[in-house]
Amino acid sequence: MAMAALRREGRRIAAPIISPRPINPLRSSIVPSEDQSFLGVRSVSTQIVRNRMKSVKNIQKITKAMKMVAASKLRAIQSKTENSRGLWQPFTALLGDLPSVDVKKTVVVTISSDKGLCGGINSTSVKVSRGLKKLNSGPDKESKYVIVGEKAKAQLVRDSKNDIELALTELQKNPLNYTQVAVLADDILKNVEYDALRIVYNKFQSVVQFIPSVSTILSPEIVERESEAGGQLGELDSYEVEGAETKSEVLQNLTEFQFSCVMFNAVLENACSEQGARMSAMDSSSRNAGEMLDRLTLTYNRTRQATITTELIEIISGASALEG
Repeated sequence: MAMAALRREGRRIAAPIISPRPINPLRSSIVPSEDQSFLGVRSVSTQIVRNRMKSVKNIQKITKAMKMVAASKLRAIQSKTENSRGLWQPFTALLGDLPSVDVKKTVVVTISSDKGLCGGINSTSVKVSRGLKKLNSGPDKESKYVIVGEKAKAQLVRDSKNDIELALTELQKNPLNYTQVAVLADDILKNVEYDALRIVYNKFQSVVQFIPSVSTILSPEIVERESEAGGQLGELDSYEVEGAETKSEVLQNLTEFQFSCVMFNAVLENACSEQGARMSAMDSSSRNAGEMLDRLTLTYNRTRQATITTELIEIISGASALEG
């Protein structure tokens, strides 16, 4: 009888000690089966949450740093942009900006950024460019693209690869200046035949606002035709040409200079819009990371509290079993 009682008591004591823990399906897929006996089942879930919290903190540090860098670059470019606005306005007053003029060959110059993480400014420029191309296409009309920037190139090459005449990237690798943009404008004029150039860019208004804009540059032949026909360019005939140059040569020089000035302003305006949009995007990302970190902290505390409670219940149950 005594031996039988001891055997029953031994079975009752040994049962809680050698009984395996229930295996969590999530944990069993992460930790190998031979290591599960050495690690707590619930410690893996808290470790996953801690790793996630660490990743979110690192992301938040990066987005805050990127916001500060964008703010510094914006202050450096904004003064150049404001000064460049007075450079092209006299040409617009003289040669006009006629978006509705009817021409056969239209070239859409799309200005975008080379880097991402700046909101939707590049997508906006691409949408406007596609709309202009569709508007200026027809049986007797031809419309092509000239792309400045890697992001617009990546989007337009998907469905309009055959319509891209020229693609230029890494313009903002060095600090922007007029000489650099003038060389770029000269390359475009040498490699592209056009009746009208439609420059699509984002005009900077504030850090949180930019306006998609289009500037039209007409070829010297179209300018001469429009001036002879009267209208907005009819006043060109009232100007006298001094020196040995003819009217056609003067118009050629004026339109080329106008294009380089408008391009310089458009590139600076788009660069300002890019940095402002990047500041807003990184600020939103930092706030989202903070909210996610708060939710993960709450989840971690609840999981840790539940783990401690469960372990206490198991200890109390084991002690009760030993006493009983």
